[in-house]
Amino acid sequence: MSSYPPPLPAGYPRFAGDDCMPCTYTAARVAVLPVPYEGTVSYAGGAGGGPRAILEASGQLEMYDEELEQRIDQWGIHTLPPVDPTGASPKEMMDRVYWAALPPLRDGKLLVTLGGEHSVTYGVLKALKEARGRPFSILQIDAHADLRDSYGGTPHSHASIMARAHDLGLPFVQVGIRAVSEEERLFLRKKGLDRNVYWAHRIAEQTDDAWMTEVAERLEGDVYITVDIDGLDPSIAPATGTPVPGGLGWYPTLRLLRRVSKRRRVVGCDLMELAPQPGQHASDFLAARLVFKMIGYAQLRHGAA
Repeated sequence: MSSYPPPLPAGYPRFAGDDCMPCTYTAARVAVLPVPYEGTVSYAGGAGGGPRAILEASGQLEMYDEELEQRIDQWGIHTLPPVDPTGASPKEMMDRVYWAALPPLRDGKLLVTLGGEHSVTYGVLKALKEARGRPFSILQIDAHADLRDSYGGTPHSHASIMARAHDLGLPFVQVGIRAVSEEERLFLRKKGLDRNVYWAHRIAEQTDDAWMTEVAERLEGDVYITVDIDGLDPSIAPATGTPVPGGLGWYPTLRLLRRVSKRRRVVGCDLMELAPQPGQHASDFLAARLVFKMIGYAQLRHGAA
């Protein structure tokens, strides 16, 4: 009988490269799952290259975090083989992600998924709901509401991920939203979800971080964090398929993530929609550093910092 998980393909990078302390899957508390899929992109492509770019850039990270004053790899980090998107329809891809995510979630790992387009979060959410057997809520950092019932002929579009989360019965809070269709706005009002949307233009008007505490309080129970890199301002993260001006800055994003992680137990996270640009690695490294910070912050509820 073959052992789980299978090894990484030859030459495929692992998170943090040689600076990360080697760790077996069994000993690791963090599992990193690359999903190089971009089957429903509607503007600029390239998100399929995001996971590998993040992993390659992560090789330049220092594992010691100066803010938390600890090594982030002290939990043990193991990189899983990438989910193969070859020949998959959107529905088939969701199934592949689900089956790849289920074992580490059942094993109690903090699963960190690297996209790829945002649709793949659905497979992880479905697996997490099954593995836990109890509810959790979602923090979404994004430029877009992603609440279209379907887009481009499929309900499993990158523009529909939060509609699918709603179908799963998972409550969510959206932060940084600044691109929404009339259909999505009507959905938010009809379902009474407007109060859980923190619009980017409203955030920009704030003079302090009190709104971040509100976000943490509106989340229910344990939390899954999903970050579309276009939630950040394109001045600091231009490498994405649908950049929208007016997004979050680097340090406000970190303060929000830390505040949520101190008040709520983080049970999984992802970073989606990086579309690497040849010769321009700043966005790749930002994405890798953001994943690094989310792993570190997830330890806050465990007394590590």
